[in-house]
Amino acid sequence: MKLLADQRDDPPKKRSDRSPEEMLNGEPKGAPGEGLAGTTTARPWPGSPVQLNGQTLVRDVADPTSQPQFSSAPSSRAPSPPPPGESPPQRDQWGGKYEFLLSCIGYCVGLANVWRFPYLCYRNGGGVFLIPYFIMLLFTGVPLFLMELSLGQYGAAGPITVWKCCPLLKGIGIGMLCVSTLVCLYYNVIIAWTFFYLGNSFQSPLPWSCEAASNAALCGNVTTANSTGGRSLSPTEVFWNEQVLGVVHSSGLQDPGPVRWQLAICLFFAWFIIFLCMLKGIHSSGKVVYVTATFPYFVLIVLIIRGATLEGSLQGVAFYLTPDWDRLASAQVWNDAASQIFYSLGIGVGGLLSMASYNKFDNNVIRDTLVITIGNCATSFFAGFAIFSILGHMAWRKGVPVGQVADSGPGLAFVAYPEALALLPGSVFWAILFFLMLFMLGVDTLFGNMEGITTAVLDEFPQLRRNMKYKVLFLAALCFAFYLMGLLLITDGGIYWFTLIDSFSTSFGLIIITLFMCVGISFFYGVNQFCSDIIDMICRCPPWCSKLLLYFKACWVFITPFLLLFILCYIFMEMYNTPLQYGTYVYPFWGKALGVCMATTCCLQIPIWAIVAMSKESGTLRDRYMKAIRPLNSWRVSNLQGTSGERVEPDRVEAPFTVNLTESDFTAIAWENASEE
Repeated sequence: MKLLADQRDDPPKKRSDRSPEEMLNGEPKGAPGEGLAGTTTARPWPGSPVQLNGQTLVRDVADPTSQPQFSSAPSSRAPSPPPPGESPPQRDQWGGKYEFLLSCIGYCVGLANVWRFPYLCYRNGGGVFLIPYFIMLLFTGVPLFLMELSLGQYGAAGPITVWKCCPLLKGIGIGMLCVSTLVCLYYNVIIAWTFFYLGNSFQSPLPWSCEAASNAALCGNVTTANSTGGRSLSPTEVFWNEQVLGVVHSSGLQDPGPVRWQLAICLFFAWFIIFLCMLKGIHSSGKVVYVTATFPYFVLIVLIIRGATLEGSLQGVAFYLTPDWDRLASAQVWNDAASQIFYSLGIGVGGLLSMASYNKFDNNVIRDTLVITIGNCATSFFAGFAIFSILGHMAWRKGVPVGQVADSGPGLAFVAYPEALALLPGSVFWAILFFLMLFMLGVDTLFGNMEGITTAVLDEFPQLRRNMKYKVLFLAALCFAFYLMGLLLITDGGIYWFTLIDSFSTSFGLIIITLFMCVGISFFYGVNQFCSDIIDMICRCPPWCSKLLLYFKACWVFITPFLLLFILCYIFMEMYNTPLQYGTYVYPFWGKALGVCMATTCCLQIPIWAIVAMSKESGTLRDRYMKAIRPLNSWRVSNLQGTSGERVEPDRVEAPFTVNLTESDFTAIAWENASEE
């Protein structure tokens, strides 16, 4: 058996009722016998030091339940107190439950609710898409959401440190960190685009409207060099492709071209705002969400009221809700529903786990899960009315079907919507309001992703949390590094790299990470133990919470892993048979292979760190495996409110160095026999 190194910066543990000798021996009473270093020692009297490999194991006689301390001094010397600088740093906590709820709602309700959900609805049969969407919500979204919140809140640690509950699966936390890094890299570029549009929205007329003098030829349906396939481009498409992206100056992925300086300035301010909001951790971001999480709802309500008064709006709403029942037999519909659930709820990237780690221990995670997940999906459905009422008016004005005025991805948010807004009376006001909403939605989501990264690093290196100066330098360096890497995405050919990262960062790698998280908690850590942990946290809550755990238990063990495997198989088949495209540009083989490598790197962290965890253990391969799946003694150590629990393993003690013990070290009869000889 192996003694693992304890982390000196962990919060203080709840003391066990057994003495240090009893924890080492696994017996309620000490017995004389062979010492740990192979020498014969006398029966230790209460309060006397114990020799361990030449080191003196000392405990406080006045407190028989105190933890052992290691000292190289003679046994007669009293133990010295630990240095003040090594006291564990205190973790922040949310100022109230509403800050946590608003932060999670703001994190989940993002740009995907505005442009991705409506687009998937009309692409997959209109209202019939809601059936697989809500099925995937019930059997994958809600159970995995609760699992992440519960794991973070019970462990009071970030995505990496929380896997003290099962060291074999530490790679899941590393993989979450990789996914979150890729998402943050391209997500703030969307905010930079929003800044660019917001700045241009103060012009009257809008630069992408037909009223602008530069667009007179385009609005007159005159075919120009900007036409594609014989179709004259609209002013919004020209503005998007030439003024914003500059993609017309790039030939593809291999030709990024120069950095667009306007977008570089916008991206810098976007990262500077994120840096300021995260400077004081959840104390600052928890206050910001009162504005950023509520303002989009105000804008959506205003847009719905305005859209309902437009000519042709009912045509768009009818298109949004009319079901095409034949589409239910398509695997594409079910895959899109599952991908939207993962994308909008932010599952598997560490943000939820990190935000929940700052909760009080007795917070009702089941209630929060139901409120946040139902609120997020209701927002998506609600936003569809605002979007399709405007698109219906846009289709009426242009005399085309609704399905021909919407586009996927960023094209819907930055081509179709600006064009629709330009058709409204008072277009400048509506454009400013809309792009402010996009900014709020993007910032909230980026808060959660960045919180996952910073919490993971600060938990692994607690000295950064203790020293404010080091923390500020770390955050500044992190944001600046993201800014430098993001410059590639705002070149003339940056949209090609943007699409590549967007397509593969949350692809099969994310599904594999969540699948291992579900299976690992259910079968390695133990689903019964996990449910017991949740009951410990919600012990003062209504009985229905405990009964609802039976449903979640069935999902974690059977239903959710099966659905995740189904989605994974479909993704691999689709990825093999479908070429990656942006518009008419087809990605080369090496570009698609690069995207596959990005996703593979994220999920490869799981086997790599599993091998590392087993290599640190001793014994046979099976012994190493069994030791690597057991929780460390520092798992669930303490909470700032004083409510804590700890599992003390009698045959596993964490110490600053490694000692190999024999079977006789833990059996009282063997100790007595060795003493008699």
